[in-house]
Amino acid sequence: MNGLLVGRSAELARLARVLQSAAEGTAGVALVGGDAGIGKTRLVSELVAEARGRGFHVMVGQCAELGDALPYLPLADALRGADPAVCAAASGRPLLGQLLPGTESAPSTGLTQQRLFGSLLGLLAEVQPVLFVIEDLHWADRSTRDLLVFLSRMVQSEQVCVVGTYRTDDLHRRHPLRSVLAELKRLPTVTGVELGPLGTGEMSDYVASLGEVGARELGLIVSRADGNPFYAEELFAALAEGDTLPDGLASLLLSRVEVLSEAGQRVLRAAAVAGRRVEDELLREVSGLPLPEFEEAVREIVSRGLLKVDGYGYAFRHALLQEAVYTDLLPGERTRLHAAFAALLTSPAELAHHHLAGHDLAGALAASVQAGRDAERVGAPAEAHSHYDRALGLWDRVADAAELAGASRAALAFRSAVTAAASGDNHRAITQLKALPPTSEVSERLAYYLFETDDDYESAVAAARRAVESAADERSLARALATQARALTHGPRGDELEALAVRALEAARASGARDAEVGAMLTLATYLEQRRGDVARARELAEAASATPTGDLAMDLRARFHHARIHYEQGLLDKAAEVADEGVAMALETGLKWSTYGTDLRFLRFLIHYAAGEWDHAEAVAASFPARPGTASEAVLSSFALFIEVGRGLPGVERRLGWLRPFWSEELVLYMSRGMAAEHALWHGDPAAALEHVHAVLDRLVPGDNGALRVATVGLWALAELGTAEGADELLARARHVLERGLHGEPIHLGPEGVAWGLRAEAEWHRVHGRLDVELWRRVVAAFDFGFVYEAARCRWRLAEALLAAGERDAAQHEWELARETAGKLRAGPFEAALLEFGRRARFGGGRPDGGRPDGGRPGGGLTAREAEVLRLVAEGLTNREIAERLFIAQKTVSVHVSNILAKLEVSTRTQAAAAARQRGLLT
Repeated sequence: MNGLLVGRSAELARLARVLQSAAEGTAGVALVGGDAGIGKTRLVSELVAEARGRGFHVMVGQCAELGDALPYLPLADALRGADPAVCAAASGRPLLGQLLPGTESAPSTGLTQQRLFGSLLGLLAEVQPVLFVIEDLHWADRSTRDLLVFLSRMVQSEQVCVVGTYRTDDLHRRHPLRSVLAELKRLPTVTGVELGPLGTGEMSDYVASLGEVGARELGLIVSRADGNPFYAEELFAALAEGDTLPDGLASLLLSRVEVLSEAGQRVLRAAAVAGRRVEDELLREVSGLPLPEFEEAVREIVSRGLLKVDGYGYAFRHALLQEAVYTDLLPGERTRLHAAFAALLTSPAELAHHHLAGHDLAGALAASVQAGRDAERVGAPAEAHSHYDRALGLWDRVADAAELAGASRAALAFRSAVTAAASGDNHRAITQLKALPPTSEVSERLAYYLFETDDDYESAVAAARRAVESAADERSLARALATQARALTHGPRGDELEALAVRALEAARASGARDAEVGAMLTLATYLEQRRGDVARARELAEAASATPTGDLAMDLRARFHHARIHYEQGLLDKAAEVADEGVAMALETGLKWSTYGTDLRFLRFLIHYAAGEWDHAEAVAASFPARPGTASEAVLSSFALFIEVGRGLPGVERRLGWLRPFWSEELVLYMSRGMAAEHALWHGDPAAALEHVHAVLDRLVPGDNGALRVATVGLWALAELGTAEGADELLARARHVLERGLHGEPIHLGPEGVAWGLRAEAEWHRVHGRLDVELWRRVVAAFDFGFVYEAARCRWRLAEALLAAGERDAAQHEWELARETAGKLRAGPFEAALLEFGRRARFGGGRPDGGRPDGGRPGGGLTAREAEVLRLVAEGLTNREIAERLFIAQKTVSVHVSNILAKLEVSTRTQAAAAARQRGLLT
């Protein structure tokens, strides 16, 4: 009894717009919320019909009220009921295929959850256009919530529409979905749709669509239903059957159950214990009725609209009805029915649920442990951790717990900690591991997670040392030594690190622990490259680490990343590109495009394109980076896009900076985004703002951090533009500190790019002091000429200035022409504009003289690009504070710009400045 869709045209239109955008190639997510019975499923069914009419593949999955017991239940449900084309495509992807009936779980090779997510993203792209509906998100397991967040962030240009429904009245203050919804609704790809009660007129129309009803009865239903369509349907059905109308929805629902025969009530109660849906054969077994009597009872229930046929089983017409029947069960009755289901089921997760509800603690413990193992195999670490923790909570209440679990309590607690870390909760893992006996395995993982959290260097080193000292065999020793060597990379104990890594290699090779061997090789390679300058040996180690698989995909991707990175940082761009391409291909093939090292490989490939002057490729790669980040890792990736956007002067730089601003507490985001914001400000004639960005970054970087080289150099460029040497010595000192003392008080071995930035810092310092040193700038150009096309060209610009000042006009023009040629090929708009301005002033290539005007021949009274920007905002009526927020600069800087504008336009007020700007055509 669904009736017509009434009073939801606005909400349906919003969903239809999301679907239309997906059809046009802009993926989107819609979250439909409302109280139970308000019409969420009915609304979505209209969208499903529209999608099918447009040629979309439709996948619909239902969450169940089993908490975190069954990971990916709605995804498995959606795949089982999907079109044959979708099922065929899914079966070709092992991690998705294992969710289909009759398929064995694939053996784990690491990062299973990330691979599953990537596989689903690949599937959706392959079979697009797709509408994927997830019903009842308020019951979603943790992995399904993570999947929803992943899809909401990662679907971009695919023809994919994801719709989720949830009950608002179920979201108590600490409900895990609340924070997820708050996070998702901030994303530009997500549309929120809230369903409120229907109005009186709409409710009357809806009830009239259900069937014939008298005016008195119609008024009674409308007044009692309170705008809730499901409640109205139940009231209509009760009146149609001649029943009186009890108070409250639960009483109303139960009044409809009470008219069933005894057999019908018995079957319905058993179905309520099963959950929202139950298979026919299972329900018959639990009911205990003979087949003819059972079939007659089911037919009665279905005819009264309480259950509906769903495949080879039955589903409650609405979850509210199932909840009402289940709540009405007597305690003993409920326990016996749960036990009956537990005796017939085989799924460990469902068994654990029914055993626990049936007070069979031993059965619940055994099933929980097996459910945890199953969850690990399908890539659901959060659910595995939950199952293991439940078993641990029952441990002291069950005799022979270790025998039932097939493991000791310590071993189970260790797996619980490992799965907590795999689900992203390193702090929970650390807490659990600290409570366990400090075996070598426990101490090694503790050291590893402490290193990953970067919270306690000394504790990580101490735990790793304990792991080495307590290792009982060569394989455990190899892993412990590899982790101890890695733990030392953040500290000053370089000599210890090298010896430990060598020992780890020996132990790993002797025991056949390939993962430990590769980890030790990569740690040693990084140390030899950065601390010893032995680049040849570092490359050999990285190549050997990448040569054969370890069986651990995370380690294999890490090996390829470092192999490519070492070549990139040594200026060997062709080899770096080759290795990075192999790594990216591996990440895509295994569904790990968005894993940590899958992401790292893609941004490294972006940087290789950027340095090599392949800017069209770089821009294409950057297009896949999140535009509006929601997490720190997404903000890091988004920051990289600024290299190409600032370099080309693309629109949207300021918008991206605005989205990144909330993440400036993250050091890497701050370094990249504010570092590029400084260059953006310089290209727009605002060196004061650039200097603010530079100092903000340097204040956060530890002295000796490599990043200080580039940022300090940009700061010296800003000082030269400002015409002041104040602070120049301090900036040069920060750059020299990197070269001479590094992070640990000893010189570090930088690649050619680092050396080039060091030389450029020296040259910019001389430029600040009015000295244009031709030979120094020649050295800078030669240093960047290892293959860094853009930076070599930018330094030719400075070389041309120095040559012109030295009277070598022809040589200056030659360098200028080379720089212009590169700027044109790169389509580096701001750089090209600066070169044209320099060429005009130098009268290169027949450039027109400026006529001796004091403003340098620039239109608009000599306003800089930044001043022109400020003027436009002044003309819009913005205050200095509002302009500062819009342009991401200090209010004091805006005040300086406004003063300069008034002076250059020869006016005394902001109003006069706006009028003069309009009169001179400066606001176009």
